[in-house]
Amino acid sequence: MHHFTALLDTLLLTRSRHGKLAAIVRHLRTVPDPDRGWALAALTGGIDFPAIKAGVVRTLMAQRVDPVLWTLSRDYLGDTAETASLLWPDPPEPAGLPPLLAEVVETLGTATRANAAARLAGLLDRLDSDGRYALLKFATGALRVGVSARLAKLAFADAFGVPVDLVEEYWHGQSPPYAALFAWAVEGAPAPSAALVPLYRPFMLAHPLEDDQLDLETYAAEWKWDGIRVQIVHAAGQTRLFSRGGDDISAAFPDIAGALAHPAVIDGELLVRGDTQGPAIGGGAASFNALQQRLGRKTVSARMLAESPAFVRCYDLLGAEGEDLRPLPWQDRRARLEALMPRLDPARFDLSPLIVAESWDALAQLRAEARDAAIEGIMFKHRQSAYVAGRRAGLWYKWKRDALRIDCVLMYAQRGSGKRSSLYSDFTFGCWTADPDAGGELVPVGKAYFGFTDDELAMLDRHVRQHTVAKFGPVRETDKSLVFEVAFDSVHASRRHKSGVAMRFPRIARIRTDKPAHEADRLATLMAMIAD
Repeated sequence: MHHFTALLDTLLLTRSRHGKLAAIVRHLRTVPDPDRGWALAALTGGIDFPAIKAGVVRTLMAQRVDPVLWTLSRDYLGDTAETASLLWPDPPEPAGLPPLLAEVVETLGTATRANAAARLAGLLDRLDSDGRYALLKFATGALRVGVSARLAKLAFADAFGVPVDLVEEYWHGQSPPYAALFAWAVEGAPAPSAALVPLYRPFMLAHPLEDDQLDLETYAAEWKWDGIRVQIVHAAGQTRLFSRGGDDISAAFPDIAGALAHPAVIDGELLVRGDTQGPAIGGGAASFNALQQRLGRKTVSARMLAESPAFVRCYDLLGAEGEDLRPLPWQDRRARLEALMPRLDPARFDLSPLIVAESWDALAQLRAEARDAAIEGIMFKHRQSAYVAGRRAGLWYKWKRDALRIDCVLMYAQRGSGKRSSLYSDFTFGCWTADPDAGGELVPVGKAYFGFTDDELAMLDRHVRQHTVAKFGPVRETDKSLVFEVAFDSVHASRRHKSGVAMRFPRIARIRTDKPAHEADRLATLMAMIAD
């Protein structure tokens, strides 16, 4: 456990990406199996202890620490694990040597609701405050050390001199502590096989297109649809649906997982059927808000399957009949995909159409007019590009439509997490229902926690503390005096929100200290931006 504690401490205190990468590389090279594999699982979100939740920690602390002291300390620090690790009382007698990470996994992995608290307490008693902090972060899965799964996989590749693309590919067929993966990378064992199971392949991604004009003879153009990028894989009689991050979402979309019966690997956009139509677009997809009702579910009801039928708009074909098509040029893969489409269920699969434009100016005009609820912008794909993992210069580009903007008033704030646990960084903002001088009220229309610099965050934190007028648990209500210019990709009607609208990707574009709150926009202005 002390190796993982040291790693976590280093990652928390290291700000640079290079420094974090080097720390993980050192850990993987020096820590023996299986502990390094369990650490890797923790960094990539690959481990979960169902019986160990934040409530178990709170229950334990209530039994051992004065509740007022706990509440005040937790509120001050803003982090349950840190507070508990510092306040946890030392046992009256030594409880044993610090556990190895593998012992922690064995102890907590078999815990039940009935014995989870006792097992966690036994481990905490064997650790110092730093070890307790690492244990609680490991057990609850809330590391927040600025390490993405991609960075951890890159560290694995650097540590053992293997291609990161192969690490990505083999990763998703393994389970912690990744014994076969380490055997391949460290000992030269045969690579883990992906032939007989439906496994995830790393996605090819696009660079943002700035002001360049691309040659439309060299690059194919197609719509960038506003759903979620998925990969559907059928192999050995099994079908799996994967998100861009490699998560298996088949259970939430059984209508899709049950619709592919041919050996194939298809890259596409997961959407929900709707009556949206658009000029030269193809339509047929509802807004992202409709898809969101089905995301994150472990099961889905028959009613939801009927009311929000899902389908995949196909972009690319990565494999077919056991053949890996990724090395082929895009135009050849596209031809193979077009040939496959008649064999697929048209209710569950359709083909993302290419955009035909006579000139760049004509294409730009199509993009500007594409306020269809299911359109994010335009994709450009080099016609000779192989399908390679990650972002490669010169191959694929995305040209997102310009953001919509509206002026809103800050209404509520809440502290963030991790490095922002002591700062008010999550902001809820609203629009006026009518002219405030005529009785108009503010209604919340969105929430954002990024788009500002560190200096601006410090200013916003001071503003919240100095202008708080009410408290609701962790939420602070402000005096409605500060205006934000909010940028967002689209807005949709929503019955789940009091305002009747839901924004897509809202972010704070500018802090309008120059603008009086009563001049902020009206709700009708925002609703007028809803795509027909």
